[in-house]
Amino acid sequence: MASGSPQRRAILGDLGLAFEVHVSDVAEQEAGPPVVVAAENARRKALAVAGDGIDELVIGCDTLVATGEQIWGKPPDETAARDTLRHLSGRTHEVVSGLALVQDGEVREATEITLVTFRALDESTIDWYLATREWEGRAGGYAIQGRGAVLVSRIEGDYLNVVGLPVAALLALEPQLMRDFAARTA
Repeated sequence: MASGSPQRRAILGDLGLAFEVHVSDVAEQEAGPPVVVAAENARRKALAVAGDGIDELVIGCDTLVATGEQIWGKPPDETAARDTLRHLSGRTHEVVSGLALVQDGEVREATEITLVTFRALDESTIDWYLATREWEGRAGGYAIQGRGAVLVSRIEGDYLNVVGLPVAALLALEPQLMRDFAARTA
């Protein structure tokens, strides 16, 4: 896994898959059409780790939050997190993930989009959520798998994509992952 994301590690661990973490230090693209940005960042991460001499399957993933062409990244501070939550309040946004698998010089890619609708958030709810500090290091300033779930009224699509790893897209690109797991647990 070409990512230090604790959410991605947890998802892979919950699936019972054996993996190693190799964090890439590539410069990430930050602007452009969200699907293009997420796909490019996933590709960069996977290729960087594969280029370090890893001969196993390398998984690169990048997840971002977008409204239209506007990307809402990881807020650098509480003020930015407040602005992000205010913007997302009462509207639907896209959680876009790029996924890139590299092995033996071959690159396979997919993107996944999940629609997430926030409840209308009053200032006291925003204040409460900011005080949890859960927004730190999270695209869009929230974690749906934690206390951020109270901000959400509806999702359409892959829940695990919102958490940080689109498992259905991963298995479509590499169905052998689950066959290997099934063989180990049989």
